[in-house]
Amino acid sequence: MVRRVIRHVVRRIIRRGWRRIGLAVIVAVIGLGSGEAHAQHAAKPAQPSVKQRIVGILDVRGPSPADEATFERSLESQLDTATDWLSPRAKMRERLRNSTKWTEGCLVHHCLREVMVQTNAELVILAALTGSGTSFGFVVTLVRTDTGRVVSQATERCDVCTFNETMNAAVLATIALLNSVPDKLPDESAQQGAAVDLAVDMAVMPVKKQLTTTRRATSRVGLTLTIAGLVAAAAGTATYLLVDGKPEYGLATAAAGGGMALGGIVVLAF
Repeated sequence: MVRRVIRHVVRRIIRRGWRRIGLAVIVAVIGLGSGEAHAQHAAKPAQPSVKQRIVGILDVRGPSPADEATFERSLESQLDTATDWLSPRAKMRERLRNSTKWTEGCLVHHCLREVMVQTNAELVILAALTGSGTSFGFVVTLVRTDTGRVVSQATERCDVCTFNETMNAAVLATIALLNSVPDKLPDESAQQGAAVDLAVDMAVMPVKKQLTTTRRATSRVGLTLTIAGLVAAAAGTATYLLVDGKPEYGLATAAAGGGMALGGIVVLAF
């Protein structure tokens, strides 16, 4: 009887002990996981690496400043930091505040070159979140700072949606746009030069064809005149020398043939 009681007590202690140990392990794992996630979130470097492309958030417009800030935080938390380094609006404005060449409201075209100079951002994001009730939409635009031209754009409208759903869709659309941008932006100046050369060639091509046709016709005429002139000159000379009395028409024929041959040579030369 005593042994049974002892075994029962030991079993309960062991069971309770393992439960406590298991609970402690679970709490420790959860704590480590949350600590690691917090460390990863806080581990964003102050400066981008050489492999990262700087992307600046230049303008975000939403129903409220809180919504605009939520969009920025969501984008930063989901963006692949291995390729892109996101510079928030506050940091962009801080760097642009000291510029004497940039003005608030510059969103596209040549004025963005100053944004590139001050922030080193290759691309900037322009985002607009609009709507009310159950109808919301967004427009997200990527603009390159060296030329101020639009790289790509995404827009969507939903008549039966919540604002949070629209914001999440805008964040995912922004990430998709960034992922579709090549590692090295194309040289637009070279592309424009090639386009101009192609346009000039297309415009000049009919003239070239006409000149080629004219030259061929002129060459045929010149060659015909030269051969005919030589034949006439030879015939006239032979007539003048071989016929008794040396007829004058033979000399005239030879002279005319010589002139014709000379004219053909002139045509071929030009």
